[in-house]
Amino acid sequence: MNRALPLIVVALMILGFATLLLVGVPAAQIWGIEAPAGLKPYTASEQRGRDIYVSEGCVYCHTQQPRSPSQGPDGLRGWGRPSTAADYVYDAPHQLGTMRTGPDLFNVGARLPSQGWQLTHLFDPRAITPQSIMPSYPYLFEFKDRAEAGDVVVPVPADFRPDGKTVVAKREALDLVSYLLSLDHTYPVSHPELRDNGFDHEEGGS
Repeated sequence: MNRALPLIVVALMILGFATLLLVGVPAAQIWGIEAPAGLKPYTASEQRGRDIYVSEGCVYCHTQQPRSPSQGPDGLRGWGRPSTAADYVYDAPHQLGTMRTGPDLFNVGARLPSQGWQLTHLFDPRAITPQSIMPSYPYLFEFKDRAEAGDVVVPVPADFRPDGKTVVAKREALDLVSYLLSLDHTYPVSHPELRDNGFDHEEGGS
């Protein structure tokens, strides 16, 4: 018992130090960060779409964090400037991601701003990119003999439409696309990290 107490104390001290180093210091570094002027809070539709993005596990195949040139050629891939902590002020939980089975989506709303393209891609990625391995999401759509007033018809090629029916986006699909189109971080930001990596922070580096 006499030996157990010092071991417990040492273990608690190590745990406390690790918590301070891995949690406390990073929290202090981002404390008080404000959203850039160009970053807007999510609308109700965008937030619902973000919830779907999270529930579908999109983060397992897509990142939302372009790296600096010293870490990778993300800028050359057209993914935009390196991300900064301020870009994620309205994100909870964060969807930074660690895997890139698919492309980074930090600026997908700027790269691919077409609602029709995004809806078709969600319905069946192979309708746009034959070699795509992304799963399709047909349950976010309805199939009708003919469109009704107020329907958002998805421009799916005839070969991909089931029994030649009209593909109509459900609200969930429209919300998810609203979220994807909101991912446009081409606004100006001021951050030493961007300046140090050769990005014009006054112009937004994009």
